[in-house]
Amino acid sequence: MFGPPGYAYVYMIYGFYFCLNVVTEPLGYPAAVLIRAVEPLENVDLMRQLRNNPECETNIASGPGKLCMAMSIDKQLNGADLLGAAIWIEDRKLDPGPIGASPRVGVDYAGEFKKKPWRFYVEGNPHVSRVQFKS
Repeated sequence: MFGPPGYAYVYMIYGFYFCLNVVTEPLGYPAAVLIRAVEPLENVDLMRQLRNNPECETNIASGPGKLCMAMSIDKQLNGADLLGAAIWIEDRKLDPGPIGASPRVGVDYAGEFKKKPWRFYVEGNPHVSRVQFKS
C-alpha cells in the first residue's frame, strides 16, 4: 500500500480471503482503493467455476473475497503493475450510470473515519456488494 501508484496491493483477510487494492498515491504514502466487486462481462463460466458455481450470477464477484476467487487473484499478484500482462485495469469508456456513495463496510476500527462516504458503487447494479447507508 506504500506505493508505487498503479500497482496491486493484495492481502489476506480472515485467514482465507484475498482482497485487491489499487495503490493510488506516491511511493511511501499508504493509500489504496479496495476493489469490492465487479460485474462479470467476459469468461463468466470460468469465473462461476472458480467460485464453486454459485446459483445466482450476481453472487459470482459481489464482494472483495468473491472477486478475488472468481479472478484467481492471490498474494502472488501483490505488487503487480496494473498495466501489465498478469492483471490490468482497462479504460473501456463505459458509462456505468449514476455513482452512489456510502460508508465503507467492515471498518468499525476506523474511528472518526468510520462513517465517511468513501465507498463508491454503481447505483442499482445488482453485482454491487451490500450497500450500507449512513445512520
